[in-house]
Amino acid sequence: MKRNAIIYWTSTGIIAVIMLASAVYFCFSAEAKGAFAHLGYPDYFRVELTIAKTLGGLALLIPVVPQKLREFAYFGIGITVISAIVAHSASWDGISHVIDPSIVFGILIVSYVYFRKRVALE
Repeated sequence: MKRNAIIYWTSTGIIAVIMLASAVYFCFSAEAKGAFAHLGYPDYFRVELTIAKTLGGLALLIPVVPQKLREFAYFGIGITVISAIVAHSASWDGISHVIDPSIVFGILIVSYVYFRKRVALE
């Protein structure tokens, strides 16, 4: 039981930190604007993604968030990460731009699996 909680909170914390840190990067970095332009995305999408990543990261961290909302956060983060893999692959950005989000996706799956285990015990 304690092992499951440690795995859940560690993987969830990693995902939340990655989402929140990338939201800050998207919001305050001039480099991010160039990266979005390179991928062919309009600047308003960067703003939308900043808001979505902030809300998703917080939804995973705040314990009182309802289960259904947390499920939507997992789904949204999953779509975001898969989209990053596809966008960087299509832009020929190099293997590191594909491996990094793939690792994040793996950690997200671990977090979700242990989230479901916690819900099943309640």
